Amino acid sequence: MKRNATAVWNGSLKEGTGKLTTQSTTLKDTQYSFKSRFEEGVGTNPEELIAAAHAGCFTMQLSAYITEAGFEIESIETKCDIDLVEGTIVTSHLTLQAKISGITEDAFQQLVTKAEKNCPISKVLNAAISSTATLA
Repeated sequence: MKRNATAVWNGSLKEGTGKLTTQSTTLKDTQYSFKSRFEEGVGTNPEELIAAAHAGCFTMQLSAYITEAGFEIESIETKCDIDLVEGTIVTSHLTLQAKISGITEDAFQQLVTKAEKNCPISKVLNAAISSTATLA
């Protein structure tokens, strides 16, 4: 399976603007700029997109492991915080809350750790990855 996205940039770094389009067209000519990345501007930015990708990937991986272990999922909600320091993504922290029938706290935390290490986005990131998981 291959997926793609296209970025188009016009102008200088600080005054220019860009547009992002994904293969699925979920993002279609979505704007991004220096301001949306480093200040407060309208549009997205690469770090926000990585955070979305990591939250989504991790949540799906965790869902697979929980289902495989024989538990029923009511819900899993994951937030991902990406830290960009001096031009390098240094951390990705996942904060999640889940409602899962019949699972123990210990079993849940073990599956969270397994998903944290094995989701494809975790594997591609060269950053410290951590999580805080709450079972409701």
